[in-house]
This record gives sequence, structure tokens and C-alpha cells, in this order.
Amino acid sequence: MAKRVLVADALSEEGIALLDKATGLTVDVRPQITPKQLRSVISRYDALIVRSRTKVTKDVIAAAKRLKLIGRAGVGVDNINVEEATKHGILVMNTPEGNTLSTAELTMAMILSLSRHIPQAAQLVKSGKWKKIKGVELSGKTIGVIGLGRIGNTVAKRCSAFGMRVLGYDPFVAEDRSRRAELNIVPLARLIRESDFITTHTPITEKTFHMIGRRQFKAMKKGVRIINCARGGIVDEKALLDALQSGKVAGAALDVFEHEPPAESPLVGLSNVITTPHIGASTAEAQTNVSTQIAEQIIEALQTDSVRNAINIPPVDPEVYAIIGPYIALAEKLGRLLAQLAAGRMGKIGISYHGEMNEYNITPITNAVLKGILDPAQRGSVNYISAPAIARDRGLTVTQLKSDTPSDFTNLITVEIRVGKKVLSVSGSCFGKNDPRIVSINGYRMNAVPAGHMLIVTNKDEPGVISHLSTTIASHKVNIANMTVGRDKPLGKAVIIINLDNPLDQKSLAKIAKSPPVIEVRQVEL
Repeated sequence: MAKRVLVADALSEEGIALLDKATGLTVDVRPQITPKQLRSVISRYDALIVRSRTKVTKDVIAAAKRLKLIGRAGVGVDNINVEEATKHGILVMNTPEGNTLSTAELTMAMILSLSRHIPQAAQLVKSGKWKKIKGVELSGKTIGVIGLGRIGNTVAKRCSAFGMRVLGYDPFVAEDRSRRAELNIVPLARLIRESDFITTHTPITEKTFHMIGRRQFKAMKKGVRIINCARGGIVDEKALLDALQSGKVAGAALDVFEHEPPAESPLVGLSNVITTPHIGASTAEAQTNVSTQIAEQIIEALQTDSVRNAINIPPVDPEVYAIIGPYIALAEKLGRLLAQLAAGRMGKIGISYHGEMNEYNITPITNAVLKGILDPAQRGSVNYISAPAIARDRGLTVTQLKSDTPSDFTNLITVEIRVGKKVLSVSGSCFGKNDPRIVSINGYRMNAVPAGHMLIVTNKDEPGVISHLSTTIASHKVNIANMTVGRDKPLGKAVIIINLDNPLDQKSLAKIAKSPPVIEVRQVEL
């Protein structure tokens, strides 16, 4: 019996051709299908391919009685209810590599344009002027690459070919990785201080928002050049404007802005700023790539059960998923929590399991931990299938241990990460069928809900700390949802976890940090 594939959005001719030629597949192409029509016909299909137009909602998935695969021709899967698909054992795949070359090549074009003033020189000639503009050579210059995922690594290799000295920064890349690549992995402060060019290739997260701001510009060389083809908001645009006008920054090349289109941004009007309208992935090849890649992935999965770029776990038996499913979700949150608490380069990752879960295949749970650890730095390009390979590629050593040592919990997951000379740890369990909890952080026992905005405070265990925290949070109009405390001994050290309805701003966090009993305060998002 032929397996049926529905293409619900526009796909390149090359992608459609691959599907049509595949043995044992029947393909229907309906790029204008409505939500109502999709719900009415989805029960006939084994696989669904979408781009960004079609919304794969809970209702659509509920109606998909035989659906096994959902393919997204692109990176983002915000239009797909991945959690619901996972519950139904439906595999969701994307194509994170589709725009790697297009964005890397645009970055190189920006670097060359900045060094030789190509747009400005072209405009002079077009306006009837013949005036030479002095540029700089790339050879011998130092470029700092912030973010060493697929695009950042591709840019680093090309810059090295130009004879540039390449410095790289990525807290999720192990230090010995620098011995296997043509770049030196250094702390961010050193990269900022030594680079002649700085290019960003990170997702936009709470940690990366304005990561290049006034303090960083102050530490840079005079005459540095800035390139951002990643996400708007990584560079503080007001700080960049001041640095350009003062001459500290010689030039900037921006494909992205905090607000797009940037009609009112004064950066657009500066003569030493090159701007493009978010065209990093806008090449014929990139659009063809995502179409052909998702077609190939769907064909492989339907014909051979080979899976690439899965966003969620591979389909598992519903009875097994009912048991380990809650721990997969918990494991990802434990990894994400540790990733946000880590302040430095990661090394070894250890995952140990106690309890009844050891009777089952724990690989999906381990993969979920790794996805949680890696995803904050590589949002959209790390999934349950690719996480182990990405961890290995970044020099991270991962060990997993099934323990039969008695525990206070029916099932318990403990994750440890070595960061420099320190070891951070977090343990979690599920109460009842699906009530995930953090039961320990760095040895401090507690009972915390791993969800939403979380404030984690390490402090001296003395009177008045909780009152101070509550008052400060309330004064900034933020509501406390939950609070739990763990301590080593009376009047020793303690860890307080507070779930907030909204995140605190930096001013509020700074005020809390200045309190004498507070040793450290971190805000994380789960």
C-alpha cells in the first residue's frame, strides 16, 4: 500500500520532483489548503510537509489518525504543536542547515564591503564622482566570531582562508575544540579586546540580548568593524550609534535590526553603515535547499525509518511513552536550567538514573538532557536526534549511568556539568503521573516547579532574606507564584528558588545582588 504525503505549502519544483519520483509514495500538493480542509483530509496521510503558512494545531493532530511525520521546510516550528505531535507519536522534522551557506556568504560579503567600502565607492561612481577611498586588507587582521554553530564555523573557515587570525567565543564549545579547528577559542572579553572585525552568529536569547553593548564597545580597539547577520538585538543599536559617531567603531554592516523594517533607526542614514533587509537566507539555493532537504528526509523516514533533524523524540510505543514521556520533558528542563546557571566553558556532562525508568530505553531521556543544555545557545538547530552529535562535535564528554542505589524517589534523574573547576548539579523527579519537580540543586534539597521565570538565589542562611526578596520583587510589580528553600544547615548557606509571573529587569536583579546575605542571584527561563 502506497504511503501518502500531503504538501500543504509552496515547495520548490525540485522538492516536489523528488517526492514524485520516490517509490511507494503518493503525493498531493495543495499549497492553498485551508485549516478546515486540512482537518477534514489529514486522516488520509502518512506525512505532512509545511512551511510557515500552515498551522498544525492540536485539532489537526487529533484528526491525523495515520500521520507519522510532519516536515517543516525551514528552521522554525512555531506553527507546529510539537508537544501534541509527540504525545501522538508523530515525528516532527525541520531543515536547520538550509540557510547555512547563504548566511555565511552574506557575512563574508559584509566583511569585504566594510573593509573596502564597496557600497560607498559604487555610489560615488553612480553619482558622477571619481574619488578613491582607502580601505584595509583582511590578511593579517583578527576577526572575532561570536557563536560557533554551523554558520559561525563556516564563516571562521572562510576568514581563515583570507589569512585572518580567527578568535572564537561560544560557551557551549569545549576548550580542546580549538585544537581541531583553524581558530582559537577564547573568553568573550579577550575576543572583544583583540579583534579588528567582530561578527555575531548566535540566536537571540535573554543572555545574548545586547551582549555587545556600551561596556563591550569601550573595551574594543579603535577602528573595529561590526557585522551582524544573525538576529536583531544582539548588538545594542544605541550603543553602536554612539560608537560609530565617536569614531571608536569604523563601520558596521547590519542585515538585521531590533525592529524591522528599521525606518526610524538613525543607523540607516550613517555613511559608515551598510544595511540590507534581512536577506541572510534569501538566495534561490537556500530556498531550494530547504525544499529538497525536507523532501529527502520525508522519503528516507517513510522508506527506511532513517531519521534526520527530528525536533521531537522518535515515535515510541504509546504504553512506553506514557511512562517515560514525563521524564523526557523533565530532562530537557533540567539541562536547560544547568545551561543557564553555567558561567563558563562546559566540559564533562554526567547523567544518572535511579528507579523504574531503568527498565526502559533511556536514550530519549539522555537526548532530551543534551537538547536542553545545547538549545539556549543554538535555538532552532538542536533537536532530540542531533543533540548527541552536536555535543560530540563540541568536545563535550557525556556519560550516563543506571544506578540501583536506593533513592527517596520512585524515579530520579541527576545531571552534572563540569564548568571549569566547578561541578554544577540538578536532580529532578515526577510526582504522580506528570508533576515534574526539581528536588535538588548543587546538593541543596528542595521542591521546586521547573517552569516559567525562575529566580535562583544562593545566600547566607540568616533572618530577613526572604522578606528582602519579597519586598524587592513586589516593589517592581512582579508577582511570586511559588517559592522553595533548601539549606545545608541552620545559619549556613541556602538556595531559594522563586517562580515569578514575569521576569525581573536588570535593575531589580542588581538590587537583590547587592544585599549582604546574597552570594549569587541568577534568573532563568524554562
